Amino acid sequence: MEINQTGDGSILEQLTGMKTGRRRGRLKIFIGYAPGAGKTCAMLKAAHEEQKEGTDVVGGFIETHARPDTLAMLEGLELVPPIKMSYEASVIPEFDLDRALQRCPELILLDDLAHANTAGCRHKKRYQDVEELLRAGIHVYTTINVQQIESLTDIVYSITGMTVQERIPDSVFDSADQVELVDIEPNDLIDRLNKGKIYRDNADEQAMGQLFTKEKLTALREIALRNTASQLNRIAIQISEQAKKNEYDTKDHILVCLSSAASNKKVIRAAARMAEAFHGQFTALFVETPQTQKLTQKNKTELRDNLRLAEQMGANIATVYGEDVPGQIAEYAKTSRVSKIVLGRSPFKKRGYAKSNLVDKLTTLLPNIEIYIIPYTQPSFYKRLPLYARYPKLSLADTNKTIAILVVCTLIGIWFRYLGFLESNIITVYILGVLLSAIVTKGRVYSAVSSVMSVLVFNYFFTEPYYSLNAYEAGYPVTFLVMLAASFITSTLTMRVSEQARQSAQKAYRTEVLLETSRKLQQAKDSPAIIDEMAHQMVKLLDRTVIFYSVQEGALSAPLIFPKEGSEVDPHTYTGSNERAVADWVLKNNKRAGATTDTFFGANCLYHAVRGGDTVFAVAAIVMEQEEPLEVFEKGLMIAMLGECALALEKEKLNEKQKEISMQIQQEHLRANLLRSISHDLRTPLTSISGNAGILVGNSGVLSEEQKKGLYTDIYDDSIWLIHLVENLLSISRIENGTLNLNFQAELMEEVISEALLHVNRNSEKHVIHTKLDDELLMARMDSRLIVQVLINIVDNAIKYTQQGSNITVSAKQDGHRVIVEVSDDGPGISEEAKARLFEMFYTADNIRGDGRRGLGLGLSLCKSIVNAHGGTIGVRDNVPKGTVFYFTLHAEEVNVHE
Repeated sequence: MEINQTGDGSILEQLTGMKTGRRRGRLKIFIGYAPGAGKTCAMLKAAHEEQKEGTDVVGGFIETHARPDTLAMLEGLELVPPIKMSYEASVIPEFDLDRALQRCPELILLDDLAHANTAGCRHKKRYQDVEELLRAGIHVYTTINVQQIESLTDIVYSITGMTVQERIPDSVFDSADQVELVDIEPNDLIDRLNKGKIYRDNADEQAMGQLFTKEKLTALREIALRNTASQLNRIAIQISEQAKKNEYDTKDHILVCLSSAASNKKVIRAAARMAEAFHGQFTALFVETPQTQKLTQKNKTELRDNLRLAEQMGANIATVYGEDVPGQIAEYAKTSRVSKIVLGRSPFKKRGYAKSNLVDKLTTLLPNIEIYIIPYTQPSFYKRLPLYARYPKLSLADTNKTIAILVVCTLIGIWFRYLGFLESNIITVYILGVLLSAIVTKGRVYSAVSSVMSVLVFNYFFTEPYYSLNAYEAGYPVTFLVMLAASFITSTLTMRVSEQARQSAQKAYRTEVLLETSRKLQQAKDSPAIIDEMAHQMVKLLDRTVIFYSVQEGALSAPLIFPKEGSEVDPHTYTGSNERAVADWVLKNNKRAGATTDTFFGANCLYHAVRGGDTVFAVAAIVMEQEEPLEVFEKGLMIAMLGECALALEKEKLNEKQKEISMQIQQEHLRANLLRSISHDLRTPLTSISGNAGILVGNSGVLSEEQKKGLYTDIYDDSIWLIHLVENLLSISRIENGTLNLNFQAELMEEVISEALLHVNRNSEKHVIHTKLDDELLMARMDSRLIVQVLINIVDNAIKYTQQGSNITVSAKQDGHRVIVEVSDDGPGISEEAKARLFEMFYTADNIRGDGRRGLGLGLSLCKSIVNAHGGTIGVRDNVPKGTVFYFTLHAEEVNVHE
């Protein structure tokens, strides 16, 4: 089934651009006790008052029922045009949610909160539209009748004899910020009906006419008054609890037991009302037994409906496993500190003893817990519906196994009779055969048939008269009955053990998947690895195709498809524009949607948000097309796994943010050191330049030419030092920012070294500099401009840190695919401690304050960055017999000589 579009353009286009991040809107409900009480008029009157105060009010969808007074009150209000939906050859107007979200008023009016939307709308129910409006920050005024509240359905039925089909969960009514009761005297309401002011259609009037009696209206009015008072009291309690929270939690814990019976809905509603009355915690418990898998499809559907109803009523769903239902309920009640248990009484007489036995056992096991029994007396068509499949499934393989075991047992029995063994030994053989049949076959039918056939075959072959089903001895009937009973008991116990072993293996497998998921998520290195591990674990658990959308900068990334084994997935079927629109909606609303839900229920996948609090880290989609809905336990495990995934992704995000903060701190530290060093070290050359320039300007007439030349030389040297400093700083900034563009070319090492020596320190004349090349045509792949700067920095260091007259040698040689360049000197050398930190930024070997010999400690750090950018290495070692050798490597280039 495809998702129908509800407006112009695709769903994705409609969802894109909607305002998010606004504060949640407020909900006001106008409640009445019967149709025609004036709820819509009261809502419109309140809307006009808000409009006079400057509020932006829009009418979303108003049910006028062609009433003149209601139509008159629509004047002056902007109305959202309804969307036309096609259904069974007719066109039905519906509320246009997307247009309302795009209009985004301050207040919107929506009639009939319990309305069921036409197929093709985004949500099944109008109250879900209201929820989305509230999340978008839009205030909502809406209307409802008291009989449309879910927990009051059975009470209203007992009064009116009518079941209301369109209802809302109690949680929606309870979440209202304001509730206004629209009251009218029953006599006045009946008078309005008689005057035709409520229904214009005679068919509607006849259908609802039985409701409009004074007794029924009075009872409904009382329920509405009591329910409104309870809601006002609830709001007051919430305000007081927010102001001062209790130090100890003394609330009641109400537990309702779920089943696949139709009567269970009434039990759930009663338990929900009880939880609301006691302001207690509400839990719905389902005990899964081996027979659960054998439920008919109708009962499975009923069970899912009951589970969904319990969720809508605000219950926490819990599932336990075992055949001992009372024991499982009692154990859960003890560990969860349940104070009250609510059970239902089934209308099936044949099961009445079992139910009473359940109550008796729970009373014995839980003497300190109150147990409430909710009777169900309404006739139901479920009376004749079997709980389990009527006809067992038979297979040829199991039939052949059963016959083969029976034949083998008979042959063994004949052999035993030939050996003179007693009949009791033969009976034991047949009992053993029944036991084997129960082990190797599936289903109770084969065990039962094997038990009966064993008795008949034993009677035919081993009792007198032989080869006849007659038995002359008086003790044979007792023997047959004991044999049959023993066979049934052993087969039943064997089947039970096999089923328990299967359940234990299944639980162990699922638990193993959950533990393995936790371990793998902890070992994942980054977000893509976390999502990959999570998806594979979900496929392993659910045996379904899984699709993941990661969230990047607030938007969904490209889908990642993880197909189940042996399946072929068409990407366009499950990741098309409509399916992606559902995923986008889940991202923006932080709620599940898609198949088996009430939102975008026509989708092919079930979508869940991988969320941590209000933050969505990814959206997971489980392909549900032509698949059974998820089991309760599978669903619980999947949600737990998605929670683990959210924690892992949140941790990864925090680690990334911590790394960014750490890098920012390092950059700030680097900037502070740089500014401190520059402010300290620039002072000396600048002072020297300004001082020498001042002397030349003021005393040029009395200075000799030799003195002037010395001052000019000092000014030039200090300027060159400043130029080198600025070049180093610019190179470092380009490398750090990633804006340094390398122009790699094959260059002759001889030319590069010669170019570098032309730009070294002017004090090089006071030292002896040699060059040594093994091959004049030695070439390396490099950016010559940067490698020249490396050589200049290293040679300048040798000039500055060695005594006058020292020998400095620049050499280059080829070693395989590398070219090794060395700059050696015979100076005082470098300590081992300094070698370890020599290439760190701002480190100077002879001055830990950073001002030794007018150096900033940037040159060698820059050399390391440049050489690493070339794919080489740089280092330092001692020279023999004394001094230091700096070396770095480059990639060698082949030389082609053409004669």
